[in-house]
Amino acid sequence: MAGAPRAGQVTLSIPEAGIKATLQTDAKGRALIDIPAGKLETWSPEQPKLYTVELAGGGDTVADRIGFRTIETRGQDILLNGKPVFLRGISLHDENPLIPGRLRGQGDMRMLLQWAKELNCNYVRLAHYPHSEEMVRLADEMGLMVWAEVPVYWTISWTNPATLANATAQLSDMIVRDKNRASVVVWSVGNETPISAPRNAFMGSLVRTARALDDTRLVAAALEIHRSGKRMTIEDPLADQIDLASFNEYAGWYWASNAEMLDFRFDIKLDKPVVVTEFGADALGGFHADADTRWSEEYQDRLYQNQFRMLAGIPGLRGMTPWVLADFRSPRRQHPYYQDFWNRKGLISDDGKKKQAFWTLKKHYDGIERRYRP
Repeated sequence: MAGAPRAGQVTLSIPEAGIKATLQTDAKGRALIDIPAGKLETWSPEQPKLYTVELAGGGDTVADRIGFRTIETRGQDILLNGKPVFLRGISLHDENPLIPGRLRGQGDMRMLLQWAKELNCNYVRLAHYPHSEEMVRLADEMGLMVWAEVPVYWTISWTNPATLANATAQLSDMIVRDKNRASVVVWSVGNETPISAPRNAFMGSLVRTARALDDTRLVAAALEIHRSGKRMTIEDPLADQIDLASFNEYAGWYWASNAEMLDFRFDIKLDKPVVVTEFGADALGGFHADADTRWSEEYQDRLYQNQFRMLAGIPGLRGMTPWVLADFRSPRRQHPYYQDFWNRKGLISDDGKKKQAFWTLKKHYDGIERRYRP
């Protein structure tokens, strides 16, 4: 089965569902099978059902644990298995804050995803690069939808053919690797890429590649918000090519104060679901002060509350992934006291303690879950 695509005969089996069929593949090694909907229980965060699927042919047999679900948009709604869903998410890095560095095994991965579940998330943004295959398989098992991303961000060499080839290869490899993971609902082609003609062509090429490889999932990117006075809009031409009005914004931290941010208004003209891919503020775990004191847990907590009030003015808001689940190491964060080479925007500190905003986000998601409950 790892050889060149060719026509042949294969047998597909899903023993638990009583399904077994012999299929004839085409010259590309592909075959289609229609399975009555009632034969399979759909995968969802509430019921992350996985089936053992076996494929036999040419003397070889492979098996995988696979979930079955649909994901699509209709106007400003995201539909999971045909029903509206709100993406109650959080962004996370492939890092363990307790032992700084990349995740060392399934225990580390499960810890991060369990923290997301404690927040009442049904969705995670795996930023800003493909995380391990085991992480995505755990998301399948634990019932967390996934935004999967390639490391195309900021100001790279948009006109260099080798750079485009590299990005295309990474995107293609990620899609081929994770195409059978029910948890993955969004392929992201990049993060915070400044608008220019060469960039637009580069990103458009990645969108087309993603759609050619997989037309069953949403394609998106984390865009940047445009500010004009107190008005916030999406002015990025890439927004017309992707499935979500998805963007990062840092009102209350990198611009405007906690109080001033409530004067800003979103004016999103796109008839598609709005997903806020980043917002947040740094807070040093254990540092307490009043809600106007930057770097305090109280400031971060108030910012989250004000973000919820501000974002409530977006009619098409259908998801968010605040930045970020846990503090992580960063050489760019050089404040000697508050940062000490850590990005402190985590809802969980580097010693594993939950900051005040963790519970504020959980309460917010509890309310959203009730509104979307069937």
